[in-house]
Amino acid sequence: MKYKSANARQEAFTQALQGKNIPILTLDNKWYRLLDESTRASVKGLEDELNKLLKRQGKLNTEMVQIRKLKKKLMSEIMPLVDEADQTGNKELDKKIEQNKKLVEECNEKMAAYKDELMELPKNIERLNFRLMLMTMDCCYETMHENSSEITQIDSWVKEIRVELKKRLVRKQEMEQQNNEIYSYMNDVFGAEVMDVFDMHYDPVHTGQPQQKGKKKTE
Repeated sequence: MKYKSANARQEAFTQALQGKNIPILTLDNKWYRLLDESTRASVKGLEDELNKLLKRQGKLNTEMVQIRKLKKKLMSEIMPLVDEADQTGNKELDKKIEQNKKLVEECNEKMAAYKDELMELPKNIERLNFRLMLMTMDCCYETMHENSSEITQIDSWVKEIRVELKKRLVRKQEMEQQNNEIYSYMNDVFGAEVMDVFDMHYDPVHTGQPQQKGKKKTE
């Protein structure tokens, strides 16, 4: 289908993608095989931006797991420390308890901030992935139409070559047949020395082609 303008094409692509579950393109090996070097260059900025968000998402998820483990460890230490401090009256334990509580609060603050960011990241990733898919579709559209045009030209060239090849093969056969007839006639008239008369060696039985001088005719 040919579109009147690039805007019309983008609008049609956008409508086609609505409601579709688009895979994350930069995580799909098939996507990379779609793009040649020049096409990759045209989407490189968006590709890098999307990969940056994906990397950030992975890092936050990993850190969330680590922070939860740290918080769990700190919480598990507080109650025994409280019990021991009550029993011994050791002021140093009170400091350790306060330190743990402060670290737990920091863990909570970090997890809250990470949760907020992790809530927004999928939306931003989806938005960039959608834009990248639109650009990919546009590049693929251009490539396919350029290829189709060249395929048509090559197909036409191949047809012309086939016609020409057929003509040349027919001409070759005609000339071989003519040479065979000449050889046969001259051989009947002059005998085996006919090839020396024509200053060439000839093998009508096998190829109908001139042989190198100095070689005997195949019997």
